[in-house]
Amino acid sequence: MRYSETTAGLALRVTAQASAGGGTQAVSERSVYDRLGVRRVINAAGTKTRVGGTLMLPEVVDAMVDASHAFVKMEELQQRAGAIIAEVTGAEAGYVTAGAAAGLLLAAAACIAGTDPSRIHRLPDAIGIPNQVIIQKGHRMDYDKAVRTAGAEIVEIGFPGETMPWELEAAITEHTAAVLHVVNRPAGPLPLPQVTEIAHRHGIPVIVDAAAALPPAENLRRFIAEGADLVVFSGGKALRGPQASGVLAGRASLIRSVVLQHQDMDVRESTWTYRDDLQVGVLKGRPFHGIGRPLKVGKEEIVGLLVALRAYVSRDHSADALRWQKEAMALSDGVNQIKGLRATILPEYAGRPMSMVRVDVEPALTGMTAIEVVNQLDQSDPAVCVDDALVLEGAFLVNPFSLQDGEPELILGQLKRILEKVTV
Repeated sequence: MRYSETTAGLALRVTAQASAGGGTQAVSERSVYDRLGVRRVINAAGTKTRVGGTLMLPEVVDAMVDASHAFVKMEELQQRAGAIIAEVTGAEAGYVTAGAAAGLLLAAAACIAGTDPSRIHRLPDAIGIPNQVIIQKGHRMDYDKAVRTAGAEIVEIGFPGETMPWELEAAITEHTAAVLHVVNRPAGPLPLPQVTEIAHRHGIPVIVDAAAALPPAENLRRFIAEGADLVVFSGGKALRGPQASGVLAGRASLIRSVVLQHQDMDVRESTWTYRDDLQVGVLKGRPFHGIGRPLKVGKEEIVGLLVALRAYVSRDHSADALRWQKEAMALSDGVNQIKGLRATILPEYAGRPMSMVRVDVEPALTGMTAIEVVNQLDQSDPAVCVDDALVLEGAFLVNPFSLQDGEPELILGQLKRILEKVTV
């Protein structure tokens, strides 16, 4: 037997010499995950990071391979990327980050440090620097840890279901660096246009966490149009770009701070790419490595993200929505034929216009809780990962976004087998 990898290094083909004629005959082909002994799963959870985010478009993979064959100046590549992001989002400038969380960290750092090299050097030590980031209580979640990592102090306002305008007004002080607004959170908090109006009246920038706010595609331009100063999108979700990539779009002055805090600063001032800014007084001096240095994004990810962004803008989003709707209907019909399960189609979920299927589990009929069904799906072969956000309510979600041909039928088959083992 002989083993040969494809040029992309993604598969292993096992071939054997044929007994007659001396030719070769393909015996089997295994993926890289088979070689590693790692299970592949049916992704019915959507674009969750824990199951790999998304499947990159073929043209994205091709572009990344192409990008790996040459060297470039990273500043020039990011500058070109920023121009494309600005064109797509309507922002003044843009930047490719190592994921949406990295974008939040860099956005917070930009609002705290600006282009002051002494502040850039000090972060995350922000003592004596305005570093408070205001957030509505209904927007709090674990991902704002990225903002705190930059040296920010979170200031909560409002209640989980309501925030009054005067609360934002009262929270803004000389210590305020920014306001953080999170998209796709429950209704009740102040809407973004009202937040930006109040914040800008006090000269405070607004950061929008829109990591999972696609679709709809209109959101690529919406938040900038509503006054946001910096907006973060994930590159490894609906955009179908590299998982470790993100889009940061916003004001040119803040993006300049991001550039300074992210790029390699191990250079001499006399040969530095941005030395002209020192001469005209835009910068006080060349900063050292910034807090964004651990958040390195490669040339391959930048190129892949740009190809994915262009492709997303030109997609037929109506056709995508129709496909998700048809798959949701087929899944719902199939689930409702299984004793003890009840399916409901949700035309949108968490603010996104994407048909999903809510599956309620009736323990009296199935002998299982929703938690047990979800765990059994995960342990089955093939394994099925669903969205477990509603398990404490006795339900789970099936998201058709990432499903491949034939997988809805496999999911229904696994549900039937799991429940038959209990009820028989």
